[in-house]
Amino acid sequence: MILVDIQNDFLPGGALAVANSNEVIPVANRCVPEFDNVIVTQDWHPPNHSSFASNHPGHHVGDVVKVGDVDQMLWPDHCVQLCEGAAFADALEIRCDVAIFRKGTDPAMDSYSGFFDNGHKHATGLHEYLRQHQITRLFIMGLATDYCVKYTALDAVMLNFETSVLIDGCRSVSQSPEDVKDAIDQMQAAGVQIIHSDEIFS
Repeated sequence: MILVDIQNDFLPGGALAVANSNEVIPVANRCVPEFDNVIVTQDWHPPNHSSFASNHPGHHVGDVVKVGDVDQMLWPDHCVQLCEGAAFADALEIRCDVAIFRKGTDPAMDSYSGFFDNGHKHATGLHEYLRQHQITRLFIMGLATDYCVKYTALDAVMLNFETSVLIDGCRSVSQSPEDVKDAIDQMQAAGVQIIHSDEIFS
């Protein structure tokens, strides 16, 4: 199981709060004991990160700028390394044996996926970890459906993992039903299975 970015800054009251994001925590806590291998991804940005609107004078949150050859959405400062906002949610019951993969550490490139940066130039080490542990099937949940969950799932199927997203364990940045449907459609078209967490108990 991969838990994506269940961190304070994405929870209610956080710097980049996702609506109803706290609702994914009980789903995660219920599912985690069912898995031998649990992986968590952690957004882990330096203060000068290129995705922060504050580092682009004259631009605002929501603007899109070019960073190298990649279009970059600008966000509020969030999940800054060693700050409370980057910490995992207190209510998330993370086992001591989980593997943590940090992303977004390069100031010059964002990383929505748990596998690669947005330019697919650098890997996080997650793929190699999964290969070493002979893991072939992935169950993914977390924040947010339309960004980091989606891109992690798309990279997973590209890397030939059988991939399911536990949709009741995800919430979206966008509150537009059309945007959420588009994210789900993209994942399904790529071969991602969209399931409910109850299905792993059946």
